[in-house]
Amino acid sequence: MNSQTPRTIHLIAPSGYCHNQAAAALGVQRLEAAGHQVANQSVISRRFQRFAGSDAERLQDINALARLSPLPDIILAVRGGYGVTRLLEQIDYSGLKQQLAGKPTALCGHSDLTALQLALLAKTGLITFSGPMLSGNFGAPELSEFTWRHFWQALTEPEFTLQWSSNSAALPALEGTLWGGNLAMLMTLPGTPWLPLIEGGILVIEDINEHPFRIERMLLQLHQCGVLARQRAIVVGSFTGFMPSAYDNGFDFAVVWQRIRDITGLPVIDGLDFGHDWQTVTLPLGARGQLSVEGGQARLRVSGHPVLRQEGASQATG
Repeated sequence: MNSQTPRTIHLIAPSGYCHNQAAAALGVQRLEAAGHQVANQSVISRRFQRFAGSDAERLQDINALARLSPLPDIILAVRGGYGVTRLLEQIDYSGLKQQLAGKPTALCGHSDLTALQLALLAKTGLITFSGPMLSGNFGAPELSEFTWRHFWQALTEPEFTLQWSSNSAALPALEGTLWGGNLAMLMTLPGTPWLPLIEGGILVIEDINEHPFRIERMLLQLHQCGVLARQRAIVVGSFTGFMPSAYDNGFDFAVVWQRIRDITGLPVIDGLDFGHDWQTVTLPLGARGQLSVEGGQARLRVSGHPVLRQEGASQATG
């Protein structure tokens, strides 16, 4: 598996300590074997308490991007966990906007990184990519060809279409700003300056280790504080890592999605491979999306995001 052009990849570790060092090493090995250069590998082993370094070190990972020269093609998070929220007040948003706006560099990751991605969207309008990370995805015991292919598709094609099976009702095509990511991290942002105020959005959500009742509670809060009223649709990604019990008595995610449809009137489109699973698509947060469902098939056309140039590392067109 390979992309057409060797790329420069700069690692950042703004969240939790990479407890699976072997997976991260495997991820680096795979990327290098595919012809890519992987820089800043020292952050993989860095540790302070449960974090990938002190707050100052992890903040430096982010703010140093405003002065990094030459810019890499890809800025890739090592892993998620917890830690970005501690840094949001001290991030150099103006410097990052000046350095990265209209430039080729793609910042990619998910989970805890969602807080940074949405803060950048809110404060600077920068489009980043919700997708694979070094340890959990590129360092998985078996690398998903699906994940690899969709990663490079999102980063190199100015317009692409995702299609998947969905149990949702038919939906005529609608358009909106594509945004979202990890739901638990998104829920840390209402009431702060770092929640993007997206009007007419297509909200894409995913999570792990969260029971359906907790997901419903988060979505009800988004409804009650007015966020969902500004959206045109919700797309549901992967929700894994929970164990239903007899006490639930049939209360599952399908019930949650239907309740949100009933109280908001929004289409909730399920079934997208997106999130903490082995197999995941990559989505540019802040791009333009066109969504439709027909005959049990959902389609999401994505455009308006920066893409890497097809020739030569460290260059791109957007």
